Amino acid sequence: MEKATFAAGCFWGVEDSFSKINGVISTKVGYTGGSMVDPGYYDVATGKTGHAESIEIIFDPKIVSYEELLEVFWSIHDPTTKDKQGPDIGTQYRSVIFYHDEKQKEAALDSKKKQEDSKRYDNDIKTDIVPASIFYPAEEYHQKYFEKLRSR
Repeated sequence: MEKATFAAGCFWGVEDSFSKINGVISTKVGYTGGSMVDPGYYDVATGKTGHAESIEIIFDPKIVSYEELLEVFWSIHDPTTKDKQGPDIGTQYRSVIFYHDEKQKEAALDSKKKQEDSKRYDNDIKTDIVPASIFYPAEEYHQKYFEKLRSR
């Protein structure tokens, strides 16, 4: 199994999209990329922790490749807006690929270049590609949020 970590706006929708992919073993929403130790939702919501709402994905590379996950990442959000996705505004909603090794870094850089070269977007891509750091799981009520709503 391998791990992928992305930030693409509010983590509820991001998790919902990735959890439906064959080969994704598990997903967990949380916070990463900032300096505050063990942040909670209300800490991150201030925009002062440096953390982004993120998703940690455990996947089986024999079933789904990291490159395929990157394609999903690009398709589910607008990577051309800085610190904003839809109505959500703040650094916690920024677009980030957090790589776990050099292979992921190269794949992320290649995929970003392909997106830029495709001329799919009218504006420049603002997505950051940075090393993964400590991932702090979000509170339980955030995990599988849309799945919980559907089961009510």
